[in-house]
Amino acid sequence: MKQFVIILLVSLALFGCQRKSEETKKQFFLPPVTTYNYVEIDSVKLFYREAGDQSNPTIVLLHGYPSSSHSYRNLIPMLATHYHVIAPDNLGSGYSTHLDPATTTYTFDLLADYTEKLIDRLDIKNYVMYMQDFGAPVGYRMLMKNPKRIEALIVQNANAYLDGLSSNRQDFFRTAQTDTSQAKRDFLYSLTGEDAIINKQYLFDLDATNINRQSPDAWTHDLAFLRSESDREIQVQLFQDYNTNLIRYPKWQKMLRDNQPKTLIVWGKKDLKFTYKGAEAYLRDVPDAELHLLDAGHFAAEEKTRDIAKLILEFLSKNGIE
Repeated sequence: MKQFVIILLVSLALFGCQRKSEETKKQFFLPPVTTYNYVEIDSVKLFYREAGDQSNPTIVLLHGYPSSSHSYRNLIPMLATHYHVIAPDNLGSGYSTHLDPATTTYTFDLLADYTEKLIDRLDIKNYVMYMQDFGAPVGYRMLMKNPKRIEALIVQNANAYLDGLSSNRQDFFRTAQTDTSQAKRDFLYSLTGEDAIINKQYLFDLDATNINRQSPDAWTHDLAFLRSESDREIQVQLFQDYNTNLIRYPKWQKMLRDNQPKTLIVWGKKDLKFTYKGAEAYLRDVPDAELHLLDAGHFAAEEKTRDIAKLILEFLSKNGIE
């Protein structure tokens, strides 16, 4: 009987230890809080979202057209579990100041200058740069100034090669710069309207397999900042300036060849504006880059948020950025 009691007590103790061990495994990794902030620089206010421990490596998320940092609202908390994340709104986009385009000419040089000033003001020395769409011309201008400041590149439908642009698309950007007629300006202006934002941007490259992954919150938010003629004119001016990026592609490519940054390419393969050929072209200059073509369109971070977050976390960990 005594022996039975001892065996029973030992069994209960072992069961208790096993259950405690199983409960210990149930660790809940809840994302840190995202904060919404303004910094005043040169009499304008720049808005940015921030999350994560500032002692961790920083990831800067650069948004595209026609959006703002809102496009990363779902990605930020996933990355902030391990990293310090900053997502700014470009000058003239989102919650950042919209200077009057009648007195301020909007160029990608201007956007890059203000974004760099914001990062400097936040005392961020080195960081991982995530670029999408308009984020590429902003980011590459910053990279050209100081490529060693960037610990790694994450390229998401962010073009730097003519390979990624059809001949019609190349012609669109060139004529946006060279054709100064009222008819051309009216056409560019039409592209900033509600129908174009919804159907020629967000729903343009979706089909039955992925259309329900695109949240209407995205275009509803964007259109809230494109209500006035002045707001829309800002984006027209950036269309007119975009060809300066195509002209600079060879310099950006040389910079990539010379510096060989750690590079992750996550590209929506269904993108009809910046095609996946532009993703593959990166491998000519950064052959060790990691390339993933996703079943998504131009706004892949909206459709494949978890997939992209997982790829980023794995890539940065493999490369010792943690």
